[in-house]
Amino acid sequence: MKLAIVTDSTAYLSAEQIKANDIHVIPIPFMVDGQSYQEGKDISTAEFYKLLKTSKTFPTTSQPALGTAKKLYEQLHEAGYDTILSIHLASSISGFVDNLRLLENTISGVKLIPYDSQITVMLMGHLVLEAARMNRNHADLDAILARLNEMRASMGEVFIVNDLQNLVRGGRLSNASALVGTVLKIKPLLTFDPDTHKIVAFEKVRSIKRAYARAEELLQQAITTHDYPLRALIIHGDDLPEAKIWQQGIQSRFPELPTEITYFGPVVGVHLGDKAMALAWIRVYND
Repeated sequence: MKLAIVTDSTAYLSAEQIKANDIHVIPIPFMVDGQSYQEGKDISTAEFYKLLKTSKTFPTTSQPALGTAKKLYEQLHEAGYDTILSIHLASSISGFVDNLRLLENTISGVKLIPYDSQITVMLMGHLVLEAARMNRNHADLDAILARLNEMRASMGEVFIVNDLQNLVRGGRLSNASALVGTVLKIKPLLTFDPDTHKIVAFEKVRSIKRAYARAEELLQQAITTHDYPLRALIIHGDDLPEAKIWQQGIQSRFPELPTEITYFGPVVGVHLGDKAMALAWIRVYND
C-alpha cells in the first residue's frame, strides 16, 4: 500500500508541516464583496481579516468543485499512490466530505477513503498530522483509522465569539441563541454537539472573563476524567496578543499540559467573525 494523506485548507497547517509530512491540501473557496478567493492560496489570513472589517456584504463560503478533488486524486494515482485517505471538515458544517464519497470507485486502481473529522481548524490538523506520522512509520490503514477515531472521540472545544450574527447568517446557529446574546450582552459558549456535530450554544455567561474561566473548567474536567494525556489549543481570530495572554494563564494553571496557539483562518473566520477565541483539547500519543 502506498498511502496519500489529503485534507482541506481549514486544517490550518503551516507550509512547513505540509511539506515535512507530504500532505496534500484542497483549498476551500470563499467570497468577499463579489471577489472569490482560494483559502491558503490567494490571500493571507491577515489580509482576510482586514477585508472582513471593511466588507460591504456578508462574506460567504462554498465547497470546492468535485472535479478539483478528482484531479488531485488522479495526479496522486499517477504518482504511484494506490490508497488515498482524505480528511475533511465536519459534514455538519459542509457537505464536501459527503460529496467526496461520490468519487469512491471512480478512479481505477485507487482506494479512496473520505474521512469526516467532525471538526475543523487545527483539531482536524492534528488528525492529519497523526495519520501522516503513522503512515511514515508504516502503520496499516486500519490502525490509522482506529487512531483517528480515538482522537476524534477525545476532542473538546469551547468557542467564544463577539458577533453571533455571522453564524446565524451562515446558517450555523439558531436565531434564538443569537438574539439572547445580542440583547442581554451574554456570551454564549459554543461547541460541536457530541451527537449531531453541529455548532450549538450550550451555556451562557455574562462576561469574557467568565467565558474563559468556564472554558478552563471544562478543560480541567477533561483532564481529570480521561486516562490519557491531552494537548490544549488556544485558537484566535486575528487576536494573537489575547491568545498569548490566555495561553500564559492556562500554562500557569496546568503547568504539565502542552499548549499551542493556532488560528481561525478565512473560511472559519467568515462564520465566527473578528476576534473570536476558543479553547480546545485533543488526545496526545507518545508511541
